[in-house]
Amino acid sequence: MALLRRRRASGSGRASGPVDALIVGLGNPGREYAATRHNLGFEVASELSRRWEMPKAKKRYGGLYAEGRTAPGGPRVAVLLPQTFMNDSGAAVGPARGELGVPLDHVIAVHDEIDLPFGEVRSKLGGGVAGHNGLKSLNQGLGGKDFWRVRGGVGRPDSTDPEIVSSYVLSRFREPKEDVQRLIGDAADEAERLVERLAGAGDETEKEMD
Repeated sequence: MALLRRRRASGSGRASGPVDALIVGLGNPGREYAATRHNLGFEVASELSRRWEMPKAKKRYGGLYAEGRTAPGGPRVAVLLPQTFMNDSGAAVGPARGELGVPLDHVIAVHDEIDLPFGEVRSKLGGGVAGHNGLKSLNQGLGGKDFWRVRGGVGRPDSTDPEIVSSYVLSRFREPKEDVQRLIGDAADEAERLVERLAGAGDETEKEMD
């Protein structure tokens, strides 16, 4: 991963609340949306909760919420899966961040990205929403865009028609199961690395990692 820039961000610094990082998995609740491309964030957040042996998630902040450590003595983390549907994710994440006292740049949103080839994972701080309604809602609910995004590439259909694109992201993966699991694992790895960096970042935060 290449360090592109360091900066002292507004509201940044070591988390002073009960957790070092708030991880938000973006997706839609309900059985009909399970295992779809648009629910990649849910899948990655659930994988992180499994790895970290988090307690069973409870209903809180309009979502499913769990809190714990990545390992004994490791960073303190909270994992939130908003149950407000993708387009209103900020309504859950905003209150969670406020009550936990997490700096904006210690919020990590994990989501699907159609502008990345399937299987590619990147992370960045801030930026636009590129038509992703979940990110748009987070911008509004968090009061700013300078939160981290872990972007899992799900590919793009051969069309720019909004209905076709919507149907594509709401469809289940057609790639081999092992490839989908590798994507979930790689995105979880990236989120773990980012948590470790944020937990020891002090007042400086890395701008972008590739």
